[in-house]
Amino acid sequence: MKIDRLLAITVLLLNRQRISAKELATRFEVSTKTIYRDIDTLSQAGIPIVAHQGTTGGFEIMEQYTIARQFLTLSEIDAMISAVKGMTTVFNDQMFATLLDKVQALLRPHDRMQTTIQSAGIVFDFNPWGQNPATRDKVNLLREAITNTYQVNLHYLNTNGVESERAVEPSALILKGYVWYLHAYCTLRQDFRLFRLSRILELECTSHTFERRDIPDWDQYQWNSGTNEEQRQDVRLRFSPQVRHRLSDIFDPAWITVQTDGDIDVQGSFIIDDWFYSMVLGFGDQVQIQSPPTLIPELIQRAQKIIDRYSN
Repeated sequence: MKIDRLLAITVLLLNRQRISAKELATRFEVSTKTIYRDIDTLSQAGIPIVAHQGTTGGFEIMEQYTIARQFLTLSEIDAMISAVKGMTTVFNDQMFATLLDKVQALLRPHDRMQTTIQSAGIVFDFNPWGQNPATRDKVNLLREAITNTYQVNLHYLNTNGVESERAVEPSALILKGYVWYLHAYCTLRQDFRLFRLSRILELECTSHTFERRDIPDWDQYQWNSGTNEEQRQDVRLRFSPQVRHRLSDIFDPAWITVQTDGDIDVQGSFIIDDWFYSMVLGFGDQVQIQSPPTLIPELIQRAQKIIDRYSN
């Protein structure tokens, strides 16, 4: 739409010192004649655009002109810029690039250098370390499905290793810590479910649309609703000093106590499942279950299975 293009041109001119008609035409996929007409429209609307002739010519907005930024401080605008830049690391969507231009346009030219320096102090990158391109492809495909209310077919692997085919109505993408989840209405379970993206083995966005359902209030959402709370127990683990650097990446710092001999105790509430035993075994001989002792036989049995596999 013309009004969208006019706004986008204004934002570009606010963020760039000078830009040519040819460059604008290429960006918006219109003719240079259309760009000249757009510039005339903006000038008639009171936006102070200056035209420069010659090989280095082009259009620019008078330095004193800026979009009213209402009550936003420089620090608040800086935080917005950092967050939007983070979104561009995940989503292949021109909308976020345009949004970044709009937010930056709230700054006066002499404020931009200061904001550039400040924004270097905090960086949002929503790509987890070691993330492969497949995860980003899933994120972008699912975002498109959410935007267009397309039903999605999943080949999913649950926490028990069981594969299933699901037809879902996607409602939100959630980055929890460093893990991406899809929140969607599952037609099989007739309820909303969380699907971990790393366990979506295959993904197909269909052309079937759906009516949006009421979604939960995220501030009140029970993130542990899908876990088996009956398996939760208070556990105390003792680790050797050699693995201290790994503990703060896994456990709540309030759970960690360093003993006088250098050993580290971790005391907290765990759901006793495959993840728990795998976590303990992953520390090898650098960890010992202190309590409850009822967990030890299962740990020994799992360790013995590993020994048997390599003994045969």
